[in-house]
Amino acid sequence: MNRIFSGVQPTGNLHLGNYLGAIRNWVKLQQSYECLYCIVDMHAITVWQEPAELRKSTREVAAAFLASGIDATKHVVFNQSQVSGHARLAWILNCVARLGWLNRMTQFKEKAGRDRENASVGLYAYPCLMAADILAYKATHVPVGEDQKQHIELARDIAQKFNNDFGVEFFPLPEPQIFGTATRVMSLRDGTGKMSKSDPSDYSRINMTDDADAVALKIRRAKTDSDPLPGPDALDAKGDVLAERWTARPEAFNLLGIYAALSDKKLADVLAEFEGQPFSKFKERLTELSVATVGRIGNEMKRLMADPGEIDRVLRNGAERARAMSDPIVRQVEDIVGFLHP
Repeated sequence: MNRIFSGVQPTGNLHLGNYLGAIRNWVKLQQSYECLYCIVDMHAITVWQEPAELRKSTREVAAAFLASGIDATKHVVFNQSQVSGHARLAWILNCVARLGWLNRMTQFKEKAGRDRENASVGLYAYPCLMAADILAYKATHVPVGEDQKQHIELARDIAQKFNNDFGVEFFPLPEPQIFGTATRVMSLRDGTGKMSKSDPSDYSRINMTDDADAVALKIRRAKTDSDPLPGPDALDAKGDVLAERWTARPEAFNLLGIYAALSDKKLADVLAEFEGQPFSKFKERLTELSVATVGRIGNEMKRLMADPGEIDRVLRNGAERARAMSDPIVRQVEDIVGFLHP
Protein backbone atom coordinates (compact mmCIF):
# COMPACT_ATOMS: atom_id res chain seq x y z
CA MET A 1 0.00 0.00 0.00
CA ASN A 2 1.16 3.55 -0.68
CA ARG A 3 2.31 5.42 2.42
CA ILE A 4 1.33 8.94 3.51
CA PHE A 5 3.45 11.18 5.74
CA SER A 6 2.38 14.64 6.83
CA GLY A 7 2.89 16.88 9.84
CA VAL A 8 1.64 19.93 11.70
CA GLN A 9 3.73 22.27 13.82
CA PRO A 10 2.59 22.57 17.45
CA THR A 11 2.51 26.34 17.59
CA GLY A 12 -0.89 26.64 19.31
CA ASN A 13 -4.38 27.79 18.43
CA LEU A 14 -5.34 25.50 15.58
CA HIS A 15 -8.32 27.04 13.82
CA LEU A 16 -10.90 26.34 11.14
CA GLY A 17 -8.39 27.06 8.38
CA ASN A 18 -6.07 24.33 9.66
CA TYR A 19 -8.96 21.89 9.84
CA LEU A 20 -10.34 22.57 6.36
CA GLY A 21 -6.92 22.94 4.73
CA ALA A 22 -5.27 19.84 6.16
CA ILE A 23 -6.71 17.75 8.98
CA ARG A 24 -10.07 17.06 7.35
CA ASN A 25 -8.29 15.74 4.25
CA TRP A 26 -6.04 13.54 6.40
CA VAL A 27 -9.10 11.86 7.91
CA LYS A 28 -10.32 10.95 4.42
CA LEU A 29 -6.90 9.63 3.33
CA GLN A 30 -7.02 6.94 6.03
CA GLN A 31 -9.39 4.95 3.84
CA SER A 32 -6.86 4.50 1.03
CA TYR A 33 -3.34 4.81 2.49
CA GLU A 34 -1.11 3.70 5.30
CA CYS A 35 -0.76 7.01 7.17
CA LEU A 36 1.77 8.59 9.50
CA TYR A 37 0.62 11.88 11.03
CA CYS A 38 3.30 13.72 12.95
CA ILE A 39 3.38 16.68 15.32
CA VAL A 40 6.64 18.23 14.12
CA ASP A 41 7.98 19.71 17.35
CA MET A 42 11.57 19.71 16.02
CA HIS A 43 10.45 22.03 13.22
CA ALA A 44 8.69 24.25 15.75
CA ILE A 45 11.92 25.16 17.57
CA THR A 46 13.47 26.66 14.43
CA VAL A 47 12.00 29.80 16.03
CA TRP A 48 11.86 30.40 19.78
CA GLN A 49 9.22 28.45 21.71
CA GLU A 50 8.39 28.61 25.41
CA PRO A 51 9.08 25.03 26.58
CA ALA A 52 5.90 24.66 28.65
CA GLU A 53 3.77 26.07 25.82
CA LEU A 54 5.43 23.73 23.33
CA ARG A 55 4.48 20.70 25.39
CA LYS A 56 0.91 22.01 25.80
CA SER A 57 0.59 22.74 22.08
CA THR A 58 1.95 19.31 21.16
CA ARG A 59 -0.80 17.67 23.19
CA GLU A 60 -3.38 20.07 21.71
CA VAL A 61 -2.48 19.12 18.14
CA ALA A 62 -2.64 15.43 19.04
CA ALA A 63 -6.08 16.02 20.56
CA ALA A 64 -7.17 17.78 17.35
CA PHE A 65 -6.07 14.80 15.26
CA LEU A 66 -7.98 12.34 17.43
CA ALA A 67 -11.09 14.49 17.83
CA SER A 68 -11.27 15.04 14.08
CA GLY A 69 -11.41 11.32 13.38
CA ILE A 70 -7.82 10.19 12.84
CA ASP A 71 -7.60 6.58 14.04
CA ALA A 72 -4.41 6.20 16.09
CA THR A 73 -4.88 2.44 16.33
CA LYS A 74 -4.92 1.80 12.58
CA HIS A 75 -2.50 4.59 11.66
CA VAL A 76 0.49 6.23 13.36
CA VAL A 77 0.18 9.45 15.37
CA PHE A 78 3.34 10.67 17.11
CA ASN A 79 5.53 13.65 17.86
CA GLN A 80 8.73 13.97 15.87
CA SER A 81 11.23 14.40 18.71
CA GLN A 82 10.47 10.92 20.09
CA VAL A 83 11.93 9.31 16.94
CA SER A 84 15.68 9.86 16.66
CA GLY A 85 15.78 8.68 13.04
CA HIS A 86 14.48 12.07 11.88
CA ALA A 87 17.55 13.88 13.22
CA ARG A 88 20.00 11.16 12.17
CA LEU A 89 18.74 11.11 8.60
CA ALA A 90 18.47 14.91 8.45
CA TRP A 91 22.23 15.24 9.04
CA ILE A 92 23.02 12.86 6.20
CA LEU A 93 20.61 14.70 3.90
CA ASN A 94 22.20 18.03 4.94
CA CYS A 95 25.38 16.62 3.41
CA VAL A 96 23.57 15.58 0.21
CA ALA A 97 21.61 18.81 -0.36
CA ARG A 98 23.35 21.76 -2.02
CA LEU A 99 23.49 25.33 -0.71
CA GLY A 100 22.11 26.59 -3.99
CA TRP A 101 18.99 24.49 -3.54
CA LEU A 102 18.34 25.86 -0.05
CA ASN A 103 19.02 29.42 -1.18
CA ARG A 104 16.06 29.12 -3.55
CA MET A 105 13.59 28.20 -0.80
CA THR A 106 11.09 31.05 -0.69
CA GLN A 107 9.70 30.20 2.76
CA PHE A 108 13.03 30.87 4.45
CA LYS A 109 13.14 34.31 2.87
CA GLU A 110 9.58 35.02 4.05
CA LYS A 111 10.07 33.72 7.61
CA ALA A 112 13.53 35.22 8.14
CA GLY A 113 12.46 38.61 6.79
CA ARG A 114 14.96 41.41 6.54
CA ASP A 115 16.99 40.30 9.55
CA ARG A 116 18.20 37.14 7.81
CA GLU A 117 21.57 37.11 9.58
CA ASN A 118 19.81 36.50 12.91
CA ALA A 119 17.70 33.58 11.68
CA SER A 120 18.58 30.20 13.15
CA VAL A 121 20.53 27.63 11.15
CA GLY A 122 17.60 25.31 11.87
CA LEU A 123 15.21 27.61 10.03
CA TYR A 124 17.56 27.65 7.04
CA ALA A 125 18.00 23.84 7.01
CA TYR A 126 14.31 23.20 7.77
CA PRO A 127 13.66 21.70 4.29
CA CYS A 128 16.32 19.00 4.83
CA LEU A 129 14.64 17.94 8.06
CA MET A 130 11.32 17.90 6.23
CA ALA A 131 12.89 15.65 3.58
CA ALA A 132 14.15 13.37 6.36
CA ASP A 133 10.67 13.22 7.89
CA ILE A 134 9.32 11.87 4.61
CA LEU A 135 12.21 9.68 3.48
CA ALA A 136 12.73 8.03 6.89
CA TYR A 137 9.55 6.10 6.12
CA LYS A 138 9.96 5.89 2.35
CA ALA A 139 6.65 7.74 2.13
CA THR A 140 5.22 7.80 -1.38
CA HIS A 141 2.72 10.66 -0.98
CA VAL A 142 2.74 13.88 1.06
CA PRO A 143 -0.43 15.96 1.42
CA VAL A 144 0.63 19.61 1.58
CA GLY A 145 -0.62 23.09 0.92
CA GLU A 146 0.52 24.95 -2.17
CA ASP A 147 3.05 26.87 -0.03
CA GLN A 148 4.89 23.62 0.83
CA LYS A 149 5.05 22.21 -2.69
CA GLN A 150 8.57 23.61 -3.20
CA HIS A 151 9.79 21.65 -0.15
CA ILE A 152 8.45 18.39 -1.59
CA GLU A 153 10.25 19.12 -4.84
CA LEU A 154 13.45 19.60 -2.82
CA ALA A 155 12.86 16.29 -1.02
CA ARG A 156 12.58 14.62 -4.41
CA ASP A 157 15.83 16.27 -5.56
CA ILE A 158 17.63 15.13 -2.41
CA ALA A 159 16.30 11.57 -2.76
CA GLN A 160 17.35 11.42 -6.42
CA LYS A 161 20.83 12.80 -5.68
CA PHE A 162 21.33 10.29 -2.86
CA ASN A 163 20.32 7.44 -5.17
CA ASN A 164 22.64 8.72 -7.91
CA ASP A 165 25.60 9.48 -5.62
CA PHE A 166 25.62 6.00 -4.12
CA GLY A 167 24.43 4.06 -7.16
CA VAL A 168 21.31 2.71 -5.47
CA GLU A 169 17.56 2.78 -6.03
CA PHE A 170 16.83 3.26 -2.36
CA PHE A 171 14.53 6.23 -1.85
CA PRO A 172 11.23 6.57 -3.75
CA LEU A 173 10.48 10.07 -5.06
CA PRO A 174 7.57 11.30 -2.95
CA GLU A 175 4.58 12.82 -4.70
CA PRO A 176 2.89 15.95 -3.34
CA GLN A 177 -0.86 15.71 -2.86
CA ILE A 178 -2.60 19.07 -3.22
CA PHE A 179 -6.35 18.83 -2.90
CA GLY A 180 -7.74 20.96 -5.71
CA THR A 181 -8.51 24.57 -4.98
CA ALA A 182 -7.76 25.14 -1.33
CA THR A 183 -10.55 26.63 0.75
CA ARG A 184 -9.64 30.24 1.45
CA VAL A 185 -10.64 30.66 5.07
CA MET A 186 -10.58 34.34 5.89
CA SER A 187 -11.08 36.31 9.08
CA LEU A 188 -14.67 36.45 10.36
CA ARG A 189 -14.13 40.16 11.11
CA ASP A 190 -12.34 41.15 7.89
CA GLY A 191 -12.85 39.09 4.75
CA THR A 192 -9.73 40.57 3.14
CA GLY A 193 -7.33 38.91 5.62
CA LYS A 194 -6.67 35.23 6.31
CA MET A 195 -7.99 33.61 9.45
CA SER A 196 -4.99 33.66 11.78
CA LYS A 197 -4.06 32.60 15.30
CA SER A 198 -2.14 35.89 15.66
CA ASP A 199 -5.20 38.12 15.16
CA PRO A 200 -5.82 39.94 18.46
CA SER A 201 -9.58 39.40 18.17
CA ASP A 202 -10.71 35.89 19.11
CA TYR A 203 -13.92 36.61 17.20
CA SER A 204 -11.90 36.69 13.97
CA ARG A 205 -11.48 32.90 13.97
CA ILE A 206 -13.10 29.65 14.97
CA ASN A 207 -10.58 27.76 17.08
CA MET A 208 -10.63 23.99 16.98
CA THR A 209 -10.88 24.10 20.79
CA ASP A 210 -14.09 26.17 20.67
CA ASP A 211 -17.11 24.38 22.04
CA ALA A 212 -20.54 24.46 20.39
CA ASP A 213 -21.64 27.65 22.17
CA ALA A 214 -18.49 29.55 21.20
CA VAL A 215 -18.77 28.45 17.56
CA ALA A 216 -22.41 29.56 17.38
CA LEU A 217 -21.62 32.95 18.91
CA LYS A 218 -18.75 33.63 16.50
CA ILE A 219 -20.84 32.75 13.44
CA ARG A 220 -23.64 35.06 14.63
CA ARG A 221 -21.14 37.91 15.12
CA ALA A 222 -19.30 37.32 11.82
CA LYS A 223 -19.19 40.40 9.62
CA THR A 224 -21.65 40.47 6.72
CA ASP A 225 -23.15 43.06 4.36
CA SER A 226 -26.72 44.20 3.71
CA ASP A 227 -27.24 42.73 0.23
CA PRO A 228 -28.96 39.41 -0.56
CA LEU A 229 -26.64 36.47 -1.11
CA PRO A 230 -25.07 36.14 -4.58
CA GLY A 231 -25.78 33.36 -7.07
CA PRO A 232 -23.72 31.09 -9.35
CA ASP A 233 -23.14 33.92 -11.83
CA ALA A 234 -20.41 35.10 -9.42
CA LEU A 235 -18.21 32.17 -10.50
CA ASP A 236 -15.93 31.73 -13.48
CA ALA A 237 -15.82 28.67 -15.73
CA LYS A 238 -13.57 26.82 -13.24
CA GLY A 239 -16.00 27.37 -10.37
CA ASP A 240 -13.86 30.02 -8.66
CA VAL A 241 -15.25 33.35 -7.49
CA LEU A 242 -14.61 36.12 -10.00
CA ALA A 243 -11.96 38.47 -8.62
CA GLU A 244 -14.11 41.58 -8.88
CA ARG A 245 -17.04 39.89 -7.14
CA TRP A 246 -14.82 38.66 -4.30
CA THR A 247 -13.30 42.13 -3.88
CA ALA A 248 -16.77 43.68 -3.64
CA ARG A 249 -18.11 41.19 -1.05
CA PRO A 250 -15.25 39.32 0.67
CA GLU A 251 -17.18 38.50 3.86
CA ALA A 252 -20.10 37.02 1.94
CA PHE A 253 -17.94 34.71 -0.16
CA ASN A 254 -15.83 33.74 2.86
CA LEU A 255 -18.87 32.47 4.77
CA LEU A 256 -20.32 30.79 1.68
CA GLY A 257 -16.97 29.08 1.09
CA ILE A 258 -16.85 27.84 4.68
CA TYR A 259 -20.37 26.43 4.31
CA ALA A 260 -19.41 24.68 1.07
CA ALA A 261 -16.30 23.14 2.64
CA LEU A 262 -18.03 21.97 5.82
CA SER A 263 -20.94 20.48 3.88
CA ASP A 264 -18.70 18.88 1.20
CA LYS A 265 -20.64 20.68 -1.52
CA LYS A 266 -19.47 22.59 -4.54
CA LEU A 267 -19.56 26.34 -4.09
CA ALA A 268 -21.78 26.62 -7.19
CA ASP A 269 -24.39 24.39 -5.53
CA VAL A 270 -24.30 26.44 -2.32
CA LEU A 271 -24.72 29.67 -4.27
CA ALA A 272 -27.67 28.19 -6.14
CA GLU A 273 -29.23 27.05 -2.86
CA PHE A 274 -29.00 30.40 -1.08
CA GLU A 275 -29.16 32.89 -3.97
CA GLY A 276 -31.19 35.98 -3.09
CA GLN A 277 -31.70 35.00 0.55
CA PRO A 278 -30.84 37.30 3.47
CA PHE A 279 -27.78 36.66 5.60
CA SER A 280 -29.91 36.02 8.66
CA LYS A 281 -31.39 32.80 7.27
CA PHE A 282 -28.04 31.65 5.85
CA LYS A 283 -26.26 32.25 9.17
CA GLU A 284 -28.77 29.99 10.92
CA ARG A 285 -27.88 27.16 8.57
CA LEU A 286 -24.14 27.88 8.80
CA THR A 287 -24.34 27.92 12.60
CA GLU A 288 -26.10 24.53 12.67
CA LEU A 289 -23.50 23.03 10.33
CA SER A 290 -20.51 24.55 12.16
CA VAL A 291 -21.72 23.40 15.57
CA ALA A 292 -22.34 19.88 14.23
CA THR A 293 -18.77 19.64 12.88
CA VAL A 294 -16.29 22.04 14.48
CA GLY A 295 -18.27 22.38 17.71
CA ARG A 296 -18.33 18.62 18.13
CA ILE A 297 -14.55 18.47 17.56
CA GLY A 298 -13.97 21.25 20.11
CA ASN A 299 -16.00 19.44 22.74
CA GLU A 300 -14.04 16.23 22.16
CA MET A 301 -10.71 18.09 22.22
CA LYS A 302 -11.56 19.57 25.62
CA ARG A 303 -12.38 16.08 26.92
CA LEU A 304 -9.06 14.75 25.64
CA MET A 305 -7.03 17.70 26.91
CA ALA A 306 -8.45 17.09 30.39
CA ASP A 307 -6.59 13.75 30.38
CA PRO A 308 -3.04 14.49 29.15
CA GLY A 309 -1.93 11.03 30.24
CA GLU A 310 -4.15 9.47 27.59
CA ILE A 311 -2.73 11.77 24.88
CA ASP A 312 0.82 10.96 26.01
CA ARG A 313 0.01 7.25 25.82
CA VAL A 314 -1.21 7.64 22.22
CA LEU A 315 1.93 9.58 21.25
CA ARG A 316 4.23 7.11 23.02
CA ASN A 317 2.60 4.18 21.27
CA GLY A 318 2.77 5.98 17.93
CA ALA A 319 6.45 6.79 18.44
CA GLU A 320 7.23 3.14 19.14
CA ARG A 321 5.54 2.13 15.90
CA ALA A 322 7.24 4.97 13.99
CA ARG A 323 10.66 3.89 15.28
CA ALA A 324 9.97 0.30 14.23
CA MET A 325 9.30 1.56 10.70
CA SER A 326 12.05 4.18 10.40
CA ASP A 327 15.00 2.60 12.26
CA PRO A 328 15.68 -0.14 9.66
CA ILE A 329 15.47 2.42 6.84
CA VAL A 330 17.81 4.91 8.54
CA ARG A 331 20.21 2.09 9.47
CA GLN A 332 20.35 1.06 5.80
CA VAL A 333 21.11 4.66 4.82
CA GLU A 334 23.93 4.76 7.36
CA ASP A 335 25.31 1.53 5.92
CA ILE A 336 25.09 2.89 2.38
CA VAL A 337 27.07 6.03 3.26
CA GLY A 338 29.74 3.97 5.03
CA PHE A 339 29.09 4.43 8.73
CA LEU A 340 30.67 1.67 10.81
CA HIS A 341 28.25 -0.29 12.98
CA PRO A 342 30.37 -2.79 14.98
